Amino acid sequence: MTQSVLDQIGGEDALRDLVEHFYDLVETLPEGRQILSLHLQNHGLAHTRVEQFNFLSGFMGGQQYYMEKHRHMNVKEIHAHVPIHPEDAENWLKIMDKTLSDLNHAGSHIDRLRATLRRVAMILVNNGEVQGA
Repeated sequence: MTQSVLDQIGGEDALRDLVEHFYDLVETLPEGRQILSLHLQNHGLAHTRVEQFNFLSGFMGGQQYYMEKHRHMNVKEIHAHVPIHPEDAENWLKIMDKTLSDLNHAGSHIDRLRATLRRVAMILVNNGEVQGA
């Protein structure tokens, strides 16, 4: 039986560590400045940390917490209110890459995860044209 990416990274505890480390970096690295600003204009980082964990759990093949709570996992809809420029997506990816490296996640499953996250991040780029704006 094939393990989920969540299982391959060490389960929910490892995912929680990943999310926490990621947002700690968002709060401290220059590349996180705009990401932090966008989150602070909306629900804030405490909310985002919880929802990111919930989303990534299901995204990585684990418990579907986000889907159970919100009844969808449409990333375009989730981010429709957020102006996302190419540099924002690149900065998010840089910080996630550093997070994965800092936590010693490596291997072909992580390479595939990085590629998938890149595709998703680029799909979210809207050059500031948000729904309802």
